[in-house]
Amino acid sequence: MAKSKGRKKYILLFLLVLAAVGGVIYVKYGKRIPPISVSEEKALRRNITEIVVANGKIEPVLEVKISPEVSGEIIDLEVKEGQRVKKGELLLKIRPDNYAAARDSAKAGFKYAAANKDSSAANLEKADLEYKRSQALFQSKLISESDFLAAKTTYDVAKAALAAAAEQVSIARAQLDSAEADLSKTVIYSPLDGTISQLNSQLGERVVGTATMAGTEIMTVANLTNMEARVDIGEMDVPLIHVGQKAHLEVDSFKDQKFNGIVTEIANSANNNDTSTAAAASSTSTDATKFQVKIHIQEKETFLPGMSVTAEVETRYRTNVLSAPIQSVTTRLPKDDSTNAPSTNALSTNTLSAKISSTNAHPTNALSTNGDNALKKPDEPAKPVEVVFVVESDHVKMVPVKTGISDANYYEIVNGLQEGQEIVSGGYKAINRDLADGKKIVVSAQAAGQDKENKNN
Repeated sequence: MAKSKGRKKYILLFLLVLAAVGGVIYVKYGKRIPPISVSEEKALRRNITEIVVANGKIEPVLEVKISPEVSGEIIDLEVKEGQRVKKGELLLKIRPDNYAAARDSAKAGFKYAAANKDSSAANLEKADLEYKRSQALFQSKLISESDFLAAKTTYDVAKAALAAAAEQVSIARAQLDSAEADLSKTVIYSPLDGTISQLNSQLGERVVGTATMAGTEIMTVANLTNMEARVDIGEMDVPLIHVGQKAHLEVDSFKDQKFNGIVTEIANSANNNDTSTAAAASSTSTDATKFQVKIHIQEKETFLPGMSVTAEVETRYRTNVLSAPIQSVTTRLPKDDSTNAPSTNALSTNTLSAKISSTNAHPTNALSTNGDNALKKPDEPAKPVEVVFVVESDHVKMVPVKTGISDANYYEIVNGLQEGQEIVSGGYKAINRDLADGKKIVVSAQAAGQDKENKNN
């Protein structure tokens, strides 16, 4: 009996020690997890304008590349690069000696053909008289039939010879006109009022005409009073671009200035500057497909061809729509497929510029818990949904949302939120990794400051 009491005593002592150790462990390691520090912002109605950002060059609306139609040596160059010229003003002369000689030869050939025609006409007249005389004598039976037929044949031959001589005159006339045209092409005049924006050839240089090949590009004459931005836009954004849309332009050479523009032309085919098939195939496999879009610049400024420009084209806009800060929208796996585990492909504010310049538009069938995941196959993994975290007192509620278009700062919220709801707007790590449905939070000005710094960076 005493032994049983002693055993109970030891068991009780062991339980007390175990409880004490457990208490120490709880005090040391079981402290309550601190709330997550966040900043908040109200979901309000705003006007949102979606933009597509593209880079390119400033070029003249009207420019003409001057290439000679005939080959030869430049013997007179009347202009220099940057010089203003008037329409019809002399630009250059090509040595005309060979073309003048060809013209003289063609003129002599024409004169010879004309003289031959006159001779054939005289022969025809003589043959006609002989034919008529023989016809009268034959009818009077004063000459034989063979003599009459000989006179008739001579007349027919003379008539055919005159027709051939007339054709030779036409050929000689055409050759003379061609030779005179070639001679006239040795002198080149300006086709428009403008500026010599580029001069590639010098006095004394031999140039190749365009009659047989591409020809030498001697210079470029451009009207620099009307300029346009030629920018490359990716294939995902081209369907959003339409003629007449407004654009804001930033030219690197004009800092702290913005210019207004209007979309005037959209390429029907993708840019392809590579001439070889192999190069084109390599470019297709590695480079994104781009389409050239022309934007007319409304302001008059001393732009020069080739200046770098960045264009922001206003594609779509919404008026008085519910909105949320871009950094507030992230992605999570649906509740029934994950216990609020952060998604590995959560949206990052660092990808904002890429979204605006490449896709920018969000599909109207944005993911929701009742959307794509409701239609997925049983063995298909769940797709992440777009969510925001609504502030409810000291904790957050994860709410799936459907987004529309966006600008640089806000998403259009099609559904999922109500106007005036407080939503988490920072910080970055909390939204994209730490927060989950029901998580405790504390609103902190420090988190708001960090979020603002991230935006500026």
